[in-house]
Amino acid sequence: MKIRDAVPADAPAACEVLRRSIIELCAADHRNDSVILERWLANKTPEIVDSWIRQPGNSVLVAVEDGAILGVGAVTDDGEITLDYVSPTARFRGVSRALLRALELRAGERGNAGCRLISTETARRFYRSAGYVEDGPPQHKFGSASSIPMSRRFSNRAD
Repeated sequence: MKIRDAVPADAPAACEVLRRSIIELCAADHRNDSVILERWLANKTPEIVDSWIRQPGNSVLVAVEDGAILGVGAVTDDGEITLDYVSPTARFRGVSRALLRALELRAGERGNAGCRLISTETARRFYRSAGYVEDGPPQHKFGSASSIPMSRRFSNRAD
């Protein structure tokens, strides 16, 4: 598996990973509620993913193996992780952890002393295991019962 910067041609496949991950892996968050799913998926189109890839101040990374995109992550230049999703076919293979590490490294390269994100209930334990702490009440994005603000400060040693 290789982590690399996404290019515009990746947008359709990256979008498919995002949509499948949300629909198939985040049931604890959307509870199969069509209204929540519709809101959450509304900006997950190839055109919008392409705009995220091209957006200055935003780094979209993809995990690729044998030409297939297994995961999609994004971090802003000010250290906000906005995406870290894995294909259901690649779950529990270390894809999300590898992407998270690459996103944190990119944030560090941009001068950040840490990262922040909004976690789903599905990913909450994963982020805790990576050293993130909850630092605010749930935000109920898209009408879900979760969306937990979390952050992690980098230590002075190589993380």
